[in-house]
Amino acid sequence: MSNCTTMVSGNLTREPEIRYLSDGQAMAVMGVAVNRRWQDRATSEWQEATSFFEVVCWRELAENVALSLTRGMRVVVTGRLEQRTWETDEGERRSKVEIVADDVGPSLRFATAEIQRSERRTPSTVGGPDDPEAAVEA
Repeated sequence: MSNCTTMVSGNLTREPEIRYLSDGQAMAVMGVAVNRRWQDRATSEWQEATSFFEVVCWRELAENVALSLTRGMRVVVTGRLEQRTWETDEGERRSKVEIVADDVGPSLRFATAEIQRSERRTPSTVGGPDDPEAAVEA
């Protein structure tokens, strides 16, 4: 199966929500709004449209996103489109398309950023006694 790679640039609609799975793996979910503006050639009026995307980040990327980004920030997300399907308690089938992020960064179009390299966490340090996130449940 081939991947459908995509890149979006937009604003965070909410704070990234981080969770830790039972195996200690970090997962963060955030919303990104992408605004488009164009001029209608027939009427010369400006038109606008907004698309909303759910972005899922895993492992170190999830932790860095949760520590670095806040609602309203402009970001650039590169990842792949994935469709997830589930069944509700009432038996209805639901599905949604998400962007599973390979990379996320601040957009420097209207802002500056200070980059700090984070220390790489190994599986043996995740959930250990010195891990500040160890108390967080999935």
